[in-house]
Amino acid sequence: MTLSLKPGLTLYFARHGQTRANVEKRFSGERDTPLTDLGLTQAAQVGHILKRELGAAEGYRFISSPLTRAVATMTIARREMGLTPGGFATDNRLKEINLGVWDQLTDVEARAQSPILFEKRGNDKWHVRVPGGENYAEVAARVSDWVRELKTDTVAVSHGATTRILRGLLAGLDWRAMSALDEPQGVVFRVSGSTVTRLDP
Repeated sequence: MTLSLKPGLTLYFARHGQTRANVEKRFSGERDTPLTDLGLTQAAQVGHILKRELGAAEGYRFISSPLTRAVATMTIARREMGLTPGGFATDNRLKEINLGVWDQLTDVEARAQSPILFEKRGNDKWHVRVPGGENYAEVAARVSDWVRELKTDTVAVSHGATTRILRGLLAGLDWRAMSALDEPQGVVFRVSGSTVTRLDP
């Protein structure tokens, strides 16, 4: 079933800016790495887009994943909008997918550690989880809960896999199509109902 916002609500969401782990192509779940110089620029771009679209964003609630890279992105974005940098809440349901024992490993390292699991997960990310981590279904459940509870127009900052899964749910995609979606940084997505629009700088 396709996920949808309550009628009349609008959601703007973005992924955090580039991190060191992104550059090094590492699995990055709940363990944090800092934003790169490009990541700082991308966070500012998110703020510029939001200011262009929303002005002072009156009536909007701002909420972020509690992970440092998302909090930093939201803080910078709000500063660029001319808003109080810390004027937002956090919600654990917006965290990145928990990658358990693979967190901060490269593909090569993860495959070497668990070749059978690596193949099984690649063939079924919806059900298969890394030890200590989550599968796509669990992330989809918590993100869906969050969306269904929204009562006001909202701006959110989250993560690559989490926002990809959210976009997939809104579009009614299966997990393979979700997994194939891009994970852009420095852009914002606008949601009305189940319609998702990408907003570039």
